[in-house]
Amino acid sequence: MSLQLAVILVPVVFGLMGFALDLGRLYLVRGELNQAASAAAIAAANQLIGTTTSLDHAAAVATQTIALNKYNFGSLTLGQDAGNLTSTVNDPAYFATVAGALGTDPAGANADGTTARHVQISVTADAPLLFWSLLSLGASRKTPIAAQVLAGVSAPLCTVCGIEPFAIAARDVTDPVNFGFGPATDDAHYTFYYNCTGTAPLFLPNSGLYAPYTIINRYDAASTTIPDETDQLFRMGAAGLMSSTTPNPTGSPIPMGCVGIGDSLEAVWSSPTFSAVPPLCTAAQPAVALPPMCGLYTRFDNQTQPAACTTGVTDYSTLQPAFPPDTDPGVAQDLYTAYQGNGRRVITVPVVDQLAPNTATPMVVLGFRQFLVQPNPDGTFLNPSDPNSRFLATYIGSPMPVKQGYIDDRFGQSCPAPVTSGPGKVVLHR
Repeated sequence: MSLQLAVILVPVVFGLMGFALDLGRLYLVRGELNQAASAAAIAAANQLIGTTTSLDHAAAVATQTIALNKYNFGSLTLGQDAGNLTSTVNDPAYFATVAGALGTDPAGANADGTTARHVQISVTADAPLLFWSLLSLGASRKTPIAAQVLAGVSAPLCTVCGIEPFAIAARDVTDPVNFGFGPATDDAHYTFYYNCTGTAPLFLPNSGLYAPYTIINRYDAASTTIPDETDQLFRMGAAGLMSSTTPNPTGSPIPMGCVGIGDSLEAVWSSPTFSAVPPLCTAAQPAVALPPMCGLYTRFDNQTQPAACTTGVTDYSTLQPAFPPDTDPGVAQDLYTAYQGNGRRVITVPVVDQLAPNTATPMVVLGFRQFLVQPNPDGTFLNPSDPNSRFLATYIGSPMPVKQGYIDDRFGQSCPAPVTSGPGKVVLHR
């Protein structure tokens, strides 16, 4: 009787031990697969910038990210066999809409590089069994676990963070889609120049439109990371607004590293060192405009050291190598879709109702739009010491996701939620 009872209880004991150990491992493996798929999906979605080569870049970074995220206590590499255990990483799938990924929008499925806004990563891996392998159902000593994650570009944002500080005035405030700069398919080339009074400077070659700009006020006098003002301006031109816990110097509740639609307190750069009053267009280059131009220059070349930058930016030689150039320094292209870079030459700028003539006049933020900074037609790059701080840029709308931001009007700036057009950020849909 005791022997018969023992025979009956053996599979029960092994089953209970399996629940205690094998089930725990299965949950661990599933979590690791989800983590790997999520990381790959986010990385890939950040490459969906509306160009013909964006899917190639997305697939490449997804592969690189997957390789960094192992499973089974971090011991096995996904996509490679390990003895009895196999794993598979499926090719990413791309969609124009979330509904396309869910199968309810045929028009949103199978998107190409110019239309893809969402990416789905699917991985499958065998998880080893210990006690359950002693039961008939676990004779193979393994069981497959799958993870599937969807990530993509969110709806347009009310507040964006880490963008470039070059505020431009809307050409048409009644146009909520392009503010008079588009349509984006026109690939119009603009001569950006620092706002000045009098006769506008000459157009740069290959351009017939103007985009005067000013530098918005984000001087962080309390910064301990980059305390020097010229270094701050350089950093903003090289990589966008810096995150900071210091209150916004404009008095706005929006964090210093961000800009919000509807904010009526936006102002031009203000500090004891630099004057914010627009100079004559025939005057010398304003000192406030040189450092961000030097920052923009690194998007093409972070090895050459223009003489004006070494003298106009306090720690230029030290800071410059930290900002790699675009993988596609390119030529003055007519079509944004032909751009093959990693987004370093894409700038996201605030569009305001007017360019303020001084620090006392506020500007209202209407939205955000993106431009591709171009080299000159002869292959040379922008001149940081240009008297009017000019550079050439192509209007592209808002195809590229920004680093961070908020969809809702959490800062109470009367953002028209939902925003109908503008850049989004990458989010996980699961």
